[in-house]
This record gives sequence, structure tokens and C-alpha cells, in this order.
Amino acid sequence: MPANAFYAQSGGVTAVINASAAGVIETARRHPGKIGKVFAGRDGIIGALNEDLIDTSRESASAIAALVRTPGGAFGSCRYKLKGIDEHRAQYTRLVDVFRAHDIRYFFYNGGNDSADTCLKMAQVSSSMGYPLACVQVPKTIDNDLAGTDNCPGFGSVAKYVATSMREAAFDVASMASNSTRVFVLEVMGRHAGWITAAVGLADDAQHPLPLVLLFPEVPFDEARVLARVDHLVKTRGYCCIGVSEGLRDAGGRFLSESGLRDSFGNAQLGGAGQQVAHLVRERLGHKYHFALADYLQRAARHIASKTDVEQAYAVGRAAVQAALRGESGVMVAIERISDQPYRWSLGLVPLSRVANREHMLPRGFISRDRFGITARARAYLQPLIRGEAGLKFSNGLPAYVRLKNVSIKKKLAPFEG
Repeated sequence: MPANAFYAQSGGVTAVINASAAGVIETARRHPGKIGKVFAGRDGIIGALNEDLIDTSRESASAIAALVRTPGGAFGSCRYKLKGIDEHRAQYTRLVDVFRAHDIRYFFYNGGNDSADTCLKMAQVSSSMGYPLACVQVPKTIDNDLAGTDNCPGFGSVAKYVATSMREAAFDVASMASNSTRVFVLEVMGRHAGWITAAVGLADDAQHPLPLVLLFPEVPFDEARVLARVDHLVKTRGYCCIGVSEGLRDAGGRFLSESGLRDSFGNAQLGGAGQQVAHLVRERLGHKYHFALADYLQRAARHIASKTDVEQAYAVGRAAVQAALRGESGVMVAIERISDQPYRWSLGLVPLSRVANREHMLPRGFISRDRFGITARARAYLQPLIRGEAGLKFSNGLPAYVRLKNVSIKKKLAPFEG
């Protein structure tokens, strides 16, 4: 009998992560002699630890196909980082026990930096325990900060959303600036790397010139300098729009918006940097402002997803299965850029040791000399990633998405107490 596969989603979901799921499941179904069933972990790796495995064979072909146009995580995600192998070997023994009990020989983990670490550890521990398990990471992160790949599925759609939102908001503010709001502030995600902030810069171009200020996490926040720039634009252009990264830091390297709380990965909980900047504009300059927090909206906006992003998300899922069937393990599928104009790309593989616990930061050459905008080099990189519209089906005026049955298989092991 052909061995089964395990697929799970991890970390913050995206508008296109389910397209990767469809790529994995549909490709596996095309190889019935090599892969039996695809079991999805309910809520990521936690589903494997709890032996809560979803039988995707219970889903129709049309339901799986509909995942391509459905946002969120169809099987549930988690923010759960496996501890070190020596520190908590019981977790890894449990995972291998679950996989052995259900004859799972393929492991596909769909996530970002921390997920690469999990996938690498699973490859290492399964090898050390003598259990054959092909471990391949399916890349995903809206932050676009995975090492080893030109770009990350999920980012292109967020970039399209924030650039569109800023352009539309700018038209609104321009209409009201003579006697009302003069400054609009949009806070976007990006803890350490300013890729999404840079994408906001696409809102301003030759056909749509905007008085735009970008505040990157890579550039220490200089209050006096920022306020002087904003005030100058208001006085000369009538209004100003500001794109702020949630990871904005002061000269001492401290997050402007750190709450003191941390998530399960140990990352600082952020949120509010944009509002702090907005308050400074009001208190120091006296300009009326409006503030928006893109938050989950930017990563859930399937209605305005980039066609390029959707196609790449599906392709990396498909390529992960193909790589595993060739015997590859301990690798991540990577997007390789061939050219900007015309935009051409291909897929390759990169060792997880070159991905796990690393970050691909926004190049300094992407930030303009005045440090408030993006360069032509950045535009050449970003523009292809937001191109194309990925059509949806609508019902009663709203997008029609799919909800899977998500039927769990019967458990064979005792509950995990670890």
C-alpha cells in the first residue's frame, strides 16, 4: 500500500495559503500509486501531537479546488514552536509514533521562519530514529522575510492590498484636506523587515503622485525629522499620507509599540506604532488625522489577491510533493526570479539549514536616499508580485468561499501528555 502524507499550516495565515494546500492535495491525488491519503493536522503541528488528523480524502475534488480562492487556513493553524530535540525529545518521539501508526512517510509543513525550524528538526529526528520521512517545507509568509527564496507566497497579495488601500485613502484625504483631515496614517505588518512598508510605496507613481512618507523598521525613528517632512508636505501639497511599519524602532532599537507581551514563539507583541505617529502629528503639528490599522485585513483580503501570488502559492505546494516523491528531504521549495521585464520565475529547492531561524531583510538599496520612500530598484522587484487579478465566485454580492468538512480519522494511540 502506498504511504500517506501529512500536511499542516503554521503561523499567521494568508489570502493564498489554501492555494498551497490545494497544490499539495491535488498533486498527491494524481499519484495514487505512491501516496495514499493526505492527512492534515488540525491546527498545525498540534494536530499531529494530539493525533487529530483530518482525512482530506473525504473532501470532493470541487471542494479542494475551491481552496485556491478561499482565504484563511482551511485546516487551522497554530503558533507553536517545538523545543530543542535534546530538551524535549518526547515531542519528537510522539510525532514519529503518530506518523508510524498511520503510515505517514511524507511531511509537508506550510509556514515561515519558525516552520522551517520545525521541518528541519523533523527531518533530523526522523533520520536519527531510523524512520523514513520525507520532510519538505512549503513556504509562506506575508512578511516576505524567508531566506533562500526570491519572494514568499502570501506577500504579493498583501502588497497589492496595502498599496491599493493607501492609494484609495489618499484620494479620500485629498478631497477633505482643505477644511478637514490632512494626514492619513496606515500601519502595516512587518516586525523586523520593511517589505510590506515598501509595498505601500507602490501607491505613489508617475500617474498617481502622492505626498507619501514611509517609516521602515530598518530606519530608526527620528521624531523631529519625520514631523518636519510631514509638515512640509501638508503645507506644500495640502495633505500627507504615512505608511508605518508595526516594527518601527527608536534610535535605541526599541519598538515604539511593544506592549511587553510575547507570543508563543517569544516574539514581542506589537501594534500601535502608527497611532503613536498619528498622535505626534496632532500634538506637535496640530493637523487633523485619521489612522487605520491594516492588521488581519491585509492578509485576509482574497478579494484583491495578486494573480501572481495565487499561482506561486499553488506551484510551491505542487513542487513540494514532487520533490518528496523524488526522495528529497530537509529542503524548502524556493521561488527563483529569472527576470523582471518580462517577469519570469521558476522553482528550486534550498536546504532548510539555510532557511531556519534566518531573516531576509529589505535591502538598503530599496530605501530612497531621504529614507522616506522606495527606489526604482524596489519598484522593479515589487511590481511583478502584485500583478494580475485572481477571480472569485460571488453569491448575493459577496465572495463565495468553501468550508471543508474536516473529518478526523480514528485515533490509534493514547493521548499525549507532553
